[in-house]
Amino acid sequence: MTHLEEITPQNFDAAVGIRVRPDQDHAVSPVMQSLAEAYVHPAGVAWPRLIVDGDRPVGFLMAFVDIDWHGDGTVFRSGLWRLNIAADAQGHGYGRFAVRSVATELRRRGKQELHVSWHPGPTGPERFYLNLGFRPTREVSGGQTVGVLELG
Repeated sequence: MTHLEEITPQNFDAAVGIRVRPDQDHAVSPVMQSLAEAYVHPAGVAWPRLIVDGDRPVGFLMAFVDIDWHGDGTVFRSGLWRLNIAADAQGHGYGRFAVRSVATELRRRGKQELHVSWHPGPTGPERFYLNLGFRPTREVSGGQTVGVLELG
């Protein structure tokens, strides 16, 4: 059964060992960088989790909660910050599971929207996010397309 686990000393090596396909390296930061970013942000902003199927680690996600989107205290958003599905585990629904899990957690926290950004282009995940119901916001963040999913 697929589930999420908090990152602990016991599963840290498994988490940082998650590798996407080589053609996707440009589109998502390594897990180690994500965990370092989680560490330097105020407590509660980052929500990193290992995606496990049975006892096999298959991916990593990191959500963000109430992040200062523009860095000026005017706009706060929540969403999916990182999604790394292991190269040999892609195409089995783990990415969809990850997005649903983040949506569930954000709803639990009273959020109405789930934001995400993605690298445009043929090897990017745009089709994946659009198929899950995200709509582009017409914003660009760090060269990436910004999308939003209404959680209603």
